[in-house]
Amino acid sequence: MAKNLVIVESPAKAKTIENFLGKDFQVESSFGHIADLPSKEIGIDVEGDFKPKYKVPTDKKAIVKKLKDLAKKADTVWLASDEDREGEAIAWHLYEQLKLKDTHTKRIVFHEITKKAILKAVENPRGIDYNLVNAQQARRVLDRLVGYELSPVLWRKIKGGLSAGRVQSVAVRLIVEKEREIKSFKPKASYKVVAEFVTEEGKKFKATLPKNFSTKEEANSFLNSCIGAKFKVDDLQKKPAKKSPAAPFTTSTLQQEASRKLYFPVAKTMMIAQRLYEAGLITYMRTDSVNLSEDAKTAAKQEIVSLYGEAYSKQRNFSNKSKGAQEAHEAIRPTNMNIQSASVDYDQDRLYSLIWKRTIASQMSDAQLERTNVKISNSNNSKNFTANGEMIKFEGFLKVYLEGTDNEDEEQEGMLPKMNIGEILTTAYITATERYTKAPYRYTEASLVKRLEELGIGRPSTYAPTISTIQKREYVEKGSIEGTDRSYMQLTLKNDKVIAKELTEKVGSDKGKLTPTDIGNIVNDFLVENFSNILDFGFTAKVESVFDEIAEGKEDWISMIKDFYNKFHPIVEDVAANAERAKGERLLGVDPVSGKNVYARLGRFGAMVQIGEATDEEKPKFASLQGNQTLSSITYEEAMDLFKLPKTIGGYEDTEVIVANGRFGPYIRYGSLFVSIPKDENPMSIDINRAIELIQEKQKADAPIAEYENLPVQKGVGRFGPFLKWNGVYINVNKKYDFDNLTKEDIVELIEQKKRKDIEKVLHNWEEEGIRVEKARWGRSNIIKGKIKIELPKTVDATKLTLEEVKDIIAKKSPKKKTTKRKTTKK
Repeated sequence: MAKNLVIVESPAKAKTIENFLGKDFQVESSFGHIADLPSKEIGIDVEGDFKPKYKVPTDKKAIVKKLKDLAKKADTVWLASDEDREGEAIAWHLYEQLKLKDTHTKRIVFHEITKKAILKAVENPRGIDYNLVNAQQARRVLDRLVGYELSPVLWRKIKGGLSAGRVQSVAVRLIVEKEREIKSFKPKASYKVVAEFVTEEGKKFKATLPKNFSTKEEANSFLNSCIGAKFKVDDLQKKPAKKSPAAPFTTSTLQQEASRKLYFPVAKTMMIAQRLYEAGLITYMRTDSVNLSEDAKTAAKQEIVSLYGEAYSKQRNFSNKSKGAQEAHEAIRPTNMNIQSASVDYDQDRLYSLIWKRTIASQMSDAQLERTNVKISNSNNSKNFTANGEMIKFEGFLKVYLEGTDNEDEEQEGMLPKMNIGEILTTAYITATERYTKAPYRYTEASLVKRLEELGIGRPSTYAPTISTIQKREYVEKGSIEGTDRSYMQLTLKNDKVIAKELTEKVGSDKGKLTPTDIGNIVNDFLVENFSNILDFGFTAKVESVFDEIAEGKEDWISMIKDFYNKFHPIVEDVAANAERAKGERLLGVDPVSGKNVYARLGRFGAMVQIGEATDEEKPKFASLQGNQTLSSITYEEAMDLFKLPKTIGGYEDTEVIVANGRFGPYIRYGSLFVSIPKDENPMSIDINRAIELIQEKQKADAPIAEYENLPVQKGVGRFGPFLKWNGVYINVNKKYDFDNLTKEDIVELIEQKKRKDIEKVLHNWEEEGIRVEKARWGRSNIIKGKIKIELPKTVDATKLTLEEVKDIIAKKSPKKKTTKRKTTKK
């Protein structure tokens, strides 16, 4: 046993650090937090001092036991979790749960996993920073109180299974309000005039009128006035300009830029950055600092001079604009500036390259530009065209990197041809195109992070989980909005004639943007109406600043929580008792047959339309919304169509064909066969011919493609890709095989591989007891006995379990039978 036990929170981090320390150090992982609030109770003493009741989760008990045994044998225990609030809390929980002593415990922190940083940390240990611990506790407790108090209200007033959260609900509100802003937007039309000119040397370029015309008549009048006009360069100005590089990455800016340039979701960016950090390739990835250490700036300069020359180097210091930017000492940067590529895997390489380029560019010279502005007059009217161009005289940092933008319409200035004042220009054409003002842009994950940061809501560690949570809860989705066709006019002056043409364009289409769902809208409206303070942007930002004050030791966290709860809890009780149930109900019209109202509203199984009232003697009629239909967008006509199902549309091979509507969408019923109707097809437009096509496709898909051991083999495509089905077993077909043209040899090989894997999967098999132990996913194992299936923690070595140990685990996990006392009566 080594004299020193080092505990980190990640196995990958442990492996990297172990390489830097000698044989006297043993590095172990806690696999994240080893203690937390219990999952099935609030876990906070709301009647007393609001102290949290931390528990070691079942799957962490073996880890805690192992670490406790190792700690007893070690001379010194080094707590080396991350240097932010979460990391400090992990260190504190280890100290408490392992029952460590101050004399034998040291806390070390480092911003990068390099040998130099690790050895320096070991030379400069410190104690646990209880201010950081308390800041983490305050966030955890406050969020638990909000979640546990609000969620039951949502279950009672809207629908079961819903949840609310302090930051996630504010994020949903931003998305809901943006969508409503877009829907209420009224576009205004104007005519933009663009001309293509040709210089005396025959070079073409485009120029525009600085101001659009309000009407078609004004635009037409201007174009006609230009017939026969002589155009010349009236003024030409060249001015020097410069561009400066962006600051090195913070968590927020990395998430935004990885979204723009690599199309990564926020959660993916953080997962990959975590791997790069644990491999020792980049500094800590949860930070809102833009600072670089002196060593980093020196290393960057050496790399820049080596690659591009002295002229490209310029050391810079950047200042933070973010509130409370204090959690880390440096921006996200490579630990070794000489390494330009991570050489790990495709996605890690791309993210590392982005970080390297941004860091290097931040320490490079400004780009030197020459901006040109040309004013073009004509002989027939007083309107002047203008053209702007940009020429790079010295690349500077642009040789390496240029920051992306969220503005989809931003035009890059191009080069202009050489011309002189007084030069006569000829016109290739002049167009006046009807253009409409654009609605606000929907949020992407990256622009939502940017907005949250601007409002001071959340911190680096919260952005990714917040955005993941609101999508998992199905309050928000990344939809694909079709858009609609819109006609517009274009007037063109060419060869002294003005020709009008009507064109069409697609508007309102969007892909991969965040849009609220029906349930997201309803939950948001309910919370805004009844809990305006929790959903208030200013309140949420203020809470974050209080957390910062707790981290600095300026605020008592228990007092803060008490003050919040004493104001919040009475509101919750009042809303639970008195608020009306939220249905998101919208009156669409009246049913012509029954004379009853037709509503779109939220039901037990989701969005639906309803004919009649719940109070009527006769039960209301219901129909689920289909495809892209939403409570806010469905029309009366579309709603009434849904009630026409089920309907018989004909027969096929002496069997009725019925189109119906089910809980999981519209389908065709043909005898015992159920065929889903594609989402982009309207079930009301399905005729017998289309139904037969879909039935035959389904029959073909379900038909056996071969036999093996006298059992049929079928193939299909599911959630996880193509598969074979044989003897009740599903067998994934990987890309090695041509799924559309599987040979008999392929099928035999796939089935035999699956059989071998299933045999290898079994670690123990006590047939006489009906018990077996099998390998499962993610390094875990399962104990299986009849219908009982018990997942074992990763830390349990299932290969070494004895039958007695397995029986003991089953006995502890099996539900105990309730015994009831029989009543006896005295005779």
